[in-house]
Amino acid sequence: MVLRLDTVRVTRSGTSILRDINVRLGRGQIVGLVGPNGAGKSTLINAIATLIPFSGTIRWQGLPIRLREIGYMPQQAQVRADLSVIETVLLGRHEQLGWRVATTHLDQALGILEDFGIAHLARRNMQSLSGGQQQLVLLTQRLLREPKLVLLDEATSALDIRHQLQVFDRLRAYVGRSGALVVIAIHDLNLAARHADTIMLLDQGQVAGSGSFAEVIHEQALRDVYGIEAELLRASTGHTVILPVTAYGSTGPTSNGIHDVQLN
Repeated sequence: MVLRLDTVRVTRSGTSILRDINVRLGRGQIVGLVGPNGAGKSTLINAIATLIPFSGTIRWQGLPIRLREIGYMPQQAQVRADLSVIETVLLGRHEQLGWRVATTHLDQALGILEDFGIAHLARRNMQSLSGGQQQLVLLTQRLLREPKLVLLDEATSALDIRHQLQVFDRLRAYVGRSGALVVIAIHDLNLAARHADTIMLLDQGQVAGSGSFAEVIHEQALRDVYGIEAELLRASTGHTVILPVTAYGSTGPTSNGIHDVQLN
């Protein structure tokens, strides 16, 4: 099963936001969508979710995408309604809920909250939660129905590092269990290096590279796309760690390549 984008373009007020996006992404992986501010990451996520007009074609499993059949979470997801956490999560299965909530659905909702370490919030009102807590709850809601295509726009932006790692661990387990395709826009390149199977780098509305992290993110790409000098370090885990040094063109030390370091 494949997510296929052919010559996808998005134009607003005569300005090209996305240009000629051609992508093939298979199931069973986490795809990290990276790039600087304004590169078009959110626009691409929204186009795939069919929330904004685009030209070209986007197909999932050979068919047009229907929003209700996928798991989509926008960058500024928030709940302002007077709902408890458990009620909010259960809305992830709203098509199957009647006047009474089946015990199996309630158990599933409590189980996924437990899995994300937030079962203690089940009876809390959503409006009493922090932004990061709401983000976690809304992610569990999207995953409750087990969609095979998950689109996340900066889904860890409001979380501390512990919860960021926890979310990616849960996404990895979810992909392994369900065979889903997860496409997540990520600002933190080190998180992308650690957790994404495939990296798709956007620059000025175009795909500047697609493949493994090592294939896509290198010193020249960091200069050309991000405008920075950086050192690429290799952690004891084997993953690349990016250490920004200076803005491109500024005076200061530059990188000499990849160095081995021990991160305990």
